[in-house]
Amino acid sequence: MSENKTQANQLDVTQFLASVEPENKRLDSLKLLALFEQITEKKPVMWGTSIIGFGQYHYKYESGREGDFMITGFSPRKQNISLYIMPGFSQLETLLAKLGKHKTGKSCLYINKLADVNEEVLRQIIRLGFEHMCNKYTTK
Repeated sequence: MSENKTQANQLDVTQFLASVEPENKRLDSLKLLALFEQITEKKPVMWGTSIIGFGQYHYKYESGREGDFMITGFSPRKQNISLYIMPGFSQLETLLAKLGKHKTGKSCLYINKLADVNEEVLRQIIRLGFEHMCNKYTTK
């Protein structure tokens, strides 16, 4: 069995965020850090070299593959800010319609900047995704 490429590690979240450019993306990332900490009540942990995760869950697939991954988190990428909402978005269509400018992938929500979205709706999406994962999996 192969391990996940992206693993939790001891890299410093504050140092990582201090290196984020441009400044407006760094400031948005600091706001997101506070928002995720408040919602999850979890300490931020670096996953790989560019993802900030909150909480951890253990999964096991029918294939036998198992591992640990963050419950939720975000990454200030060059193109946009990626927010990881692990259960996906099928239950969140109503909220997404109210969110503002965004794109979605399988379990990623992509925004260019916080000013493009309704922060209260974003807060609800993060909270609902986090609660879903905590109810579905064994979490730390």
